[in-house]
Amino acid sequence: MKRGQSSYSCLLGIDKPLHMSSHDLVNKVRTIFQEKRVGHAGTLDPLASGVMIVGVGPATRLLQYVLAQTKRYTARINFGAQTSTDDIEGEVIRRAPLHEALSDEQYAKDILQSFEGRLMQMPPNFSAIHVEGKRAYDLARQGKKVELQAREVEVSEARLVGISSDEHGLFWLVDFNVSKGTYIRSLARDIGLKTGSAAHLGSLIREELGSVNLKDCISLEELALLDNPEDAALDLRQVLALERYDLSQEELAKVQVGALPRDASFEGMRAYCFEDKLYALAKLGNKQVKALAFFPQGVKGVSL
Repeated sequence: MKRGQSSYSCLLGIDKPLHMSSHDLVNKVRTIFQEKRVGHAGTLDPLASGVMIVGVGPATRLLQYVLAQTKRYTARINFGAQTSTDDIEGEVIRRAPLHEALSDEQYAKDILQSFEGRLMQMPPNFSAIHVEGKRAYDLARQGKKVELQAREVEVSEARLVGISSDEHGLFWLVDFNVSKGTYIRSLARDIGLKTGSAAHLGSLIREELGSVNLKDCISLEELALLDNPEDAALDLRQVLALERYDLSQEELAKVQVGALPRDASFEGMRAYCFEDKLYALAKLGNKQVKALAFFPQGVKGVSL
């Protein structure tokens, strides 16, 4: 891995494959870029696939502004059994009958609508939440009792896509639009309880993270084939909802040593750009400009 100043600095949209952990995906990107400093926004379980935003080099500092964004998932909810992990990979801890109403679309829509809005959600025992300095899933695997606290999340939409059945039984396919910190596994579990049956998450695809959707993403295989993998960089203004400020050559030189142009005529976040790179990020409020980050070498990914 490279040391010292990074040769690359960008954000990428990666279509994470099934059965790969978020950590393993980051390691794959490290190998492709030959760059040690790589991070991601929003963990996906190995069971899940879909949109992951990955930062390379100094651009990893931008990931904190991605984390607060909403997420959209397509989830398969399997009925008839509750599992220890609230998904298909866990042990069955309770079985329940499948009543006729589970096959009725209007009934399903009514149940899903009851989960829209702000609600208190209990995270799964097998989760990455820290409990007394340890991950909840580590304690659960050791057979220890995990004391988790319910937390407020928001489900802006829970839309029924369809009802079907296969060799695994009856299932609902549902589109969820949720806030940061929402566990879709917990929604599947609680929906099962609400119906008087039992349920767990059968599969999960993250369709969108903020303004980035699957169409904006590249596979690891495609990324590895690029002569310059930085060519797959996401448009930072799309990802972070930034107003663009075009720097002159003189202003660029000043920004590269930490001095922003004196201009308080905007509201919100601003990207200070030169050609196709971002060199500084700032936020304005109360007619004061607050510098959030400087990138002397620039972050690739600003459309002209």
